[in-house]
Amino acid sequence: MSRPEEIPVFVLCGGRGTRLGGQRAPLPKPMVELGDRPMLLHILESYARFGFRRFILCTGWRAEAIAGYFMLMPGLFCDFTVDLRTREVFWHQNGPTPEWEITVAHTGSDAGTGARIARAAARHLGDAQHFAVTYGDGLADVDLAAELDFHLAHGALGTVLAVRPPARFGHLALDGDRVRAFQEKPDSGEGWINGGFFFFRRDFLAYLSPEPACVLEREPLERLARDGELRVFVHDGFWSCLDTPRDHERLQGLCESGAPPWRGAEGEEA
Repeated sequence: MSRPEEIPVFVLCGGRGTRLGGQRAPLPKPMVELGDRPMLLHILESYARFGFRRFILCTGWRAEAIAGYFMLMPGLFCDFTVDLRTREVFWHQNGPTPEWEITVAHTGSDAGTGARIARAAARHLGDAQHFAVTYGDGLADVDLAAELDFHLAHGALGTVLAVRPPARFGHLALDGDRVRAFQEKPDSGEGWINGGFFFFRRDFLAYLSPEPACVLEREPLERLARDGELRVFVHDGFWSCLDTPRDHERLQGLCESGAPPWRGAEGEEA
């Protein structure tokens, strides 16, 4: 039975994020800061809280920003001394550091989401029989260990997290021309949508292609559903994506509150 520490997590980090700034933005969307760290670090911490430690970052547009951050990341957690004469670096372990294995996978600037997974998995999946996939712009307080257990138990090839989207506008309950109730931006919209946070069996790779036009959410997942091989893990708690400036303002406010919901009941860090 696969354990969280054995499951590689593929994080889709290669999109242009046009609604958040696109090519005019100085950073790729996963590197936009929330509080004192990039969005991407919040996502990795969400997985690490449940024991996941292997992360493959599927980069594309502005990949150098992500690669540079993780190359320099040890210096963000530890003091270090550089001997300029010998070019030696001495690290001082003055605090806890994440016990993560980070792989930055360059998957092309214009590849679709399915192509990014296929390309990165061909090089970095190893002999793992299951793997996780998530987006570099989504946060949730989902119990990822419970979702993994659900995935391993049902036997189908894939599991997708179903969430209720945050409403972007105030909700009006009408009775003719009379407003019966008004609720400004209720926490949940109606219906269920793809919230990311997938788990797949290795055989799902047969549904993907390294061709740039392969988009995970189109033919691969549509065919997986038609084949009866896709199950849903329902999450009725917190979920949000970072899609627009309004989303960023909302998530930044939650960070500043001191207890963002995706860090757990007590706002603890991984």
